[in-house]
Amino acid sequence: MLKPSEKAPEFNLPDQDGGNVSLASLLQHGELVLYFYPADFSPVCTAEACLFRDNYEGVAELGIQIVGVSPQSVQSHKRFAQQFNLPFPLLSDAGKKVIRAYGADGFLGIGVRRVTFRIGRDGVIKKRVVADLSASSHLELLKSSI
Repeated sequence: MLKPSEKAPEFNLPDQDGGNVSLASLLQHGELVLYFYPADFSPVCTAEACLFRDNYEGVAELGIQIVGVSPQSVQSHKRFAQQFNLPFPLLSDAGKKVIRAYGADGFLGIGVRRVTFRIGRDGVIKKRVVADLSASSHLELLKSSI
């Protein structure tokens, strides 16, 4: 799993609207909170997304973006984002290529670990939180940005 001070791997993934999103394009607009989560609509993942949603405005005012990544389809992400009014992109990594590149793949390649990275405009990871069963510690990383 990637650690602070390491370079974040480039990616290009579809968002919930079918548009392509790359790390380079995101970093042109400021720092990034990139979070990996196991599944749309699961209880902890929903709580985490809603915590990020509820704190989005304060983070966005600082020029920091929030982006979620999981292996569900674009269509699943679209339903999830609409149902919970998520104001940030959800990226579909169906082949788990980016999930593996960031070290967020689950034990023996099963599932996805709940990992959040704060990435500077230079593409270097500033902070990381790993907490598979809790959303609150991921919120602390976000709040440390505000």
